[in-house]
Amino acid sequence: MSQTLGAIGFDADDTLWHNERFFKLTQERFAELLAPHTDHPDLDDRLMQAERRNLGHYGFGIKGFVLSMIETALEVTDRKVPGAVIADLIAAGQDMLQHPIDLLPHAAEAVEAARAHAPVLLITKGDLLHQERKLAQSGLGDLFDGVEIVSDKQPGVYTRIFDAFGGVGRGMMIGNSMKSDVRPMIDVGGFGVFVPHDLAWAFEAAEAPENHPRYAELPDLGALPDYLEGMR
Repeated sequence: MSQTLGAIGFDADDTLWHNERFFKLTQERFAELLAPHTDHPDLDDRLMQAERRNLGHYGFGIKGFVLSMIETALEVTDRKVPGAVIADLIAAGQDMLQHPIDLLPHAAEAVEAARAHAPVLLITKGDLLHQERKLAQSGLGDLFDGVEIVSDKQPGVYTRIFDAFGGVGRGMMIGNSMKSDVRPMIDVGGFGVFVPHDLAWAFEAAEAPENHPRYAELPDLGALPDYLEGMR
Protein backbone atom coordinates (compact mmCIF):
# COMPACT_ATOMS: atom_id res chain seq x y z
CA MET A 1 0.00 0.00 0.00
CA SER A 2 1.23 3.48 -0.78
CA GLN A 3 1.23 5.85 2.19
CA THR A 4 2.86 9.24 2.72
CA LEU A 5 3.72 9.59 6.38
CA GLY A 6 3.78 12.97 8.09
CA ALA A 7 5.89 11.81 11.03
CA ILE A 8 7.13 8.60 12.66
CA GLY A 9 7.21 8.30 16.44
CA PHE A 10 9.37 5.94 18.48
CA ASP A 11 8.84 4.87 22.06
CA ALA A 12 12.05 4.82 24.11
CA ASP A 13 12.08 2.33 27.03
CA ASP A 14 12.31 -1.29 25.81
CA THR A 15 11.85 -0.12 22.23
CA LEU A 16 15.16 1.67 21.66
CA TRP A 17 16.98 0.72 24.86
CA HIS A 18 16.66 -1.77 27.71
CA ASN A 19 14.61 -0.70 30.72
CA GLU A 20 12.30 -3.35 32.17
CA ARG A 21 15.13 -5.74 33.03
CA PHE A 22 16.44 -3.24 35.60
CA PHE A 23 13.00 -3.12 37.22
CA LYS A 24 12.91 -6.93 37.33
CA LEU A 25 16.34 -7.13 38.95
CA THR A 26 15.40 -4.52 41.54
CA GLN A 27 12.12 -6.31 42.26
CA GLU A 28 14.11 -9.49 42.94
CA ARG A 29 16.31 -7.49 45.30
CA PHE A 30 13.15 -6.15 46.98
CA ALA A 31 11.98 -9.72 47.67
CA GLU A 32 15.40 -10.67 49.05
CA LEU A 33 15.49 -7.71 51.41
CA LEU A 34 12.00 -8.42 52.75
CA ALA A 35 12.40 -12.19 53.09
CA PRO A 36 13.74 -12.04 56.69
CA HIS A 37 10.85 -9.79 57.74
CA THR A 38 7.75 -11.28 56.06
CA ASP A 39 6.56 -14.48 54.43
CA HIS A 40 3.77 -12.74 52.56
CA PRO A 41 2.79 -15.11 49.71
CA ASP A 42 1.78 -12.50 47.12
CA LEU A 43 4.49 -9.88 47.50
CA ASP A 44 4.74 -9.23 43.75
CA ASP A 45 0.99 -8.72 43.50
CA ARG A 46 1.01 -6.31 46.44
CA LEU A 47 3.77 -4.31 44.81
CA MET A 48 1.85 -4.20 41.52
CA GLN A 49 -1.25 -2.98 43.34
CA ALA A 50 0.78 -0.21 44.96
CA GLU A 51 2.27 0.80 41.60
CA ARG A 52 -1.18 1.02 40.02
CA ARG A 53 -2.52 3.09 42.92
CA ASN A 54 0.43 5.44 42.79
CA LEU A 55 0.52 6.16 39.06
CA GLY A 56 -1.86 9.05 39.60
CA HIS A 57 0.38 10.47 42.34
CA TYR A 58 3.90 9.90 41.01
CA GLY A 59 3.47 9.02 37.34
CA PHE A 60 5.59 6.48 35.50
CA GLY A 61 9.25 5.86 36.27
CA ILE A 62 11.77 4.79 38.86
CA LYS A 63 10.87 7.30 41.55
CA GLY A 64 7.28 6.07 41.73
CA PHE A 65 8.52 2.47 41.67
CA VAL A 66 10.81 3.05 44.66
CA LEU A 67 8.07 4.78 46.64
CA SER A 68 5.74 1.87 45.84
CA MET A 69 8.35 -0.61 47.11
CA ILE A 70 8.67 1.35 50.35
CA GLU A 71 4.89 1.56 50.76
CA THR A 72 4.53 -2.18 50.15
CA ALA A 73 7.34 -2.99 52.58
CA LEU A 74 5.56 -1.01 55.28
CA GLU A 75 2.22 -2.68 54.54
CA VAL A 76 3.34 -6.31 54.51
CA THR A 77 5.42 -5.94 57.69
CA ASP A 78 2.79 -3.95 59.61
CA ARG A 79 5.21 -1.00 59.57
CA LYS A 80 7.93 -3.06 61.28
CA VAL A 81 10.37 -3.11 58.38
CA PRO A 82 13.81 -1.93 59.60
CA GLY A 83 15.09 1.43 58.51
CA ALA A 84 18.13 -0.29 57.00
CA VAL A 85 15.87 -2.08 54.51
CA ILE A 86 14.23 1.20 53.51
CA ALA A 87 17.71 2.67 52.99
CA ASP A 88 18.67 -0.29 50.81
CA LEU A 89 15.54 0.18 48.68
CA ILE A 90 16.37 3.84 48.18
CA ALA A 91 19.93 2.89 47.20
CA ALA A 92 18.57 0.34 44.72
CA GLY A 93 16.48 3.05 43.10
CA GLN A 94 19.47 5.36 42.88
CA ASP A 95 21.43 2.57 41.18
CA MET A 96 18.64 2.25 38.61
CA LEU A 97 18.77 5.96 37.87
CA GLN A 98 22.51 5.76 37.24
CA HIS A 99 22.51 2.62 35.11
CA PRO A 100 24.20 3.10 31.72
CA ILE A 101 22.04 2.99 28.60
CA ASP A 102 22.14 -0.25 26.61
CA LEU A 103 20.62 0.11 23.14
CA LEU A 104 18.50 -2.69 21.73
CA PRO A 105 19.67 -4.31 18.48
CA HIS A 106 19.05 -2.25 15.31
CA ALA A 107 17.87 0.81 17.30
CA ALA A 108 20.11 3.38 15.63
CA GLU A 109 19.66 1.84 12.17
CA ALA A 110 15.87 1.82 12.54
CA VAL A 111 15.72 5.51 13.46
CA GLU A 112 18.08 6.37 10.59
CA ALA A 113 15.91 4.39 8.16
CA ALA A 114 12.75 6.12 9.41
CA ARG A 115 14.31 9.52 8.74
CA ALA A 116 14.37 8.70 5.03
CA HIS A 117 10.57 8.57 5.07
CA ALA A 118 9.40 11.34 7.43
CA PRO A 119 10.39 13.51 10.40
CA VAL A 120 11.18 11.29 13.37
CA LEU A 121 9.93 11.90 16.93
CA LEU A 122 10.76 10.37 20.30
CA ILE A 123 7.57 10.01 22.34
CA THR A 124 8.10 8.58 25.80
CA LYS A 125 6.57 8.78 29.24
CA GLY A 126 8.20 8.94 32.64
CA ASP A 127 10.28 11.25 34.76
CA LEU A 128 11.42 14.26 32.72
CA LEU A 129 14.95 14.52 34.11
CA HIS A 130 15.66 10.80 33.87
CA GLN A 131 14.29 10.45 30.34
CA GLU A 132 16.32 13.45 29.18
CA ARG A 133 19.43 11.91 30.72
CA LYS A 134 18.81 8.56 29.05
CA LEU A 135 18.31 10.18 25.66
CA ALA A 136 21.53 12.15 26.03
CA GLN A 137 23.46 9.00 26.97
CA SER A 138 21.93 6.93 24.18
CA GLY A 139 23.73 8.78 21.41
CA LEU A 140 20.46 8.96 19.45
CA GLY A 141 19.43 12.49 20.38
CA ASP A 142 20.60 14.17 17.17
CA LEU A 143 18.51 11.78 15.06
CA PHE A 144 15.16 13.09 16.28
CA ASP A 145 13.27 16.06 14.88
CA GLY A 146 11.29 16.37 18.11
CA VAL A 147 11.16 14.91 21.62
CA GLU A 148 7.98 14.59 23.68
CA ILE A 149 8.21 13.38 27.30
CA VAL A 150 4.63 12.99 28.49
CA SER A 151 2.97 11.92 31.73
CA ASP A 152 0.87 9.29 29.95
CA LYS A 153 0.13 8.14 26.42
CA GLN A 154 -3.54 8.75 25.78
CA PRO A 155 -5.19 9.12 22.34
CA GLY A 156 -5.43 12.88 22.74
CA VAL A 157 -1.69 13.13 23.35
CA TYR A 158 -0.99 11.53 19.98
CA THR A 159 -3.51 13.77 18.25
CA ARG A 160 -1.81 16.86 19.69
CA ILE A 161 1.71 15.74 18.77
CA PHE A 162 0.98 14.59 15.22
CA ASP A 163 -1.25 17.55 14.38
CA ALA A 164 1.96 19.52 13.85
CA PHE A 165 2.98 17.03 11.13
CA GLY A 166 -0.05 16.87 8.90
CA GLY A 167 -2.46 15.18 11.28
CA VAL A 168 -2.50 11.95 13.26
CA GLY A 169 -3.94 10.08 10.27
CA ARG A 170 -0.54 10.46 8.61
CA GLY A 171 1.36 9.51 11.74
CA MET A 172 2.97 6.27 12.85
CA MET A 173 3.88 5.17 16.37
CA ILE A 174 6.39 2.36 16.95
CA GLY A 175 6.77 0.74 20.36
CA ASN A 176 6.76 -2.33 22.59
CA SER A 177 3.58 -1.46 24.51
CA MET A 178 0.27 -2.50 23.01
CA LYS A 179 -1.55 -0.43 25.65
CA SER A 180 0.45 2.79 25.38
CA ASP A 181 2.06 2.86 21.94
CA VAL A 182 -0.19 0.93 19.57
CA ARG A 183 -3.84 0.93 20.63
CA PRO A 184 -4.26 4.66 21.39
CA MET A 185 -2.52 5.61 18.14
CA ILE A 186 -4.78 3.38 16.09
CA ASP A 187 -7.82 4.60 18.02
CA VAL A 188 -7.24 8.13 16.71
CA GLY A 189 -6.62 7.03 13.12
CA GLY A 190 -2.86 6.62 12.98
CA PHE A 191 -0.58 3.66 12.29
CA GLY A 192 0.54 1.48 15.20
CA VAL A 193 3.59 -0.78 14.90
CA PHE A 194 4.18 -3.27 17.68
CA VAL A 195 7.76 -4.42 18.33
CA PRO A 196 7.57 -6.85 21.28
CA HIS A 197 10.21 -7.04 23.98
CA ASP A 198 11.13 -10.19 25.90
CA LEU A 199 10.22 -8.49 29.18
CA ALA A 200 6.93 -6.67 29.53
CA TRP A 201 5.35 -4.88 32.47
CA ALA A 202 1.90 -6.36 33.12
CA PHE A 203 0.41 -2.86 33.22
CA GLU A 204 1.20 -2.40 29.52
CA ALA A 205 -0.68 -5.48 28.31
CA ALA A 206 -3.63 -5.06 25.95
CA GLU A 207 -5.32 -7.00 23.19
CA ALA A 208 -3.77 -6.64 19.75
CA PRO A 209 -5.99 -5.07 17.04
CA GLU A 210 -5.56 -8.09 14.78
CA ASN A 211 -6.40 -7.61 11.09
CA HIS A 212 -6.65 -3.83 11.47
CA PRO A 213 -5.32 -2.24 8.26
CA ARG A 214 -3.20 0.23 10.22
CA TYR A 215 -1.64 -2.31 12.59
CA ALA A 216 1.59 -4.24 12.12
CA GLU A 217 3.75 -6.43 14.33
CA LEU A 218 7.47 -6.73 13.62
CA PRO A 219 9.84 -9.27 15.19
CA ASP A 220 12.39 -6.55 15.98
CA LEU A 221 13.55 -3.14 14.80
CA GLY A 222 15.69 -4.76 12.13
CA ALA A 223 12.50 -5.43 10.16
CA LEU A 224 11.42 -1.77 10.16
CA PRO A 225 13.31 -0.54 7.07
CA ASP A 226 11.68 -3.15 4.80
CA TYR A 227 8.26 -2.48 6.36
CA LEU A 228 8.56 1.25 5.67
CA GLU A 229 9.75 0.61 2.11
CA GLY A 230 6.70 -1.56 1.57
CA MET A 231 4.45 1.38 2.48
CA ARG A 232 5.74 3.60 -0.32
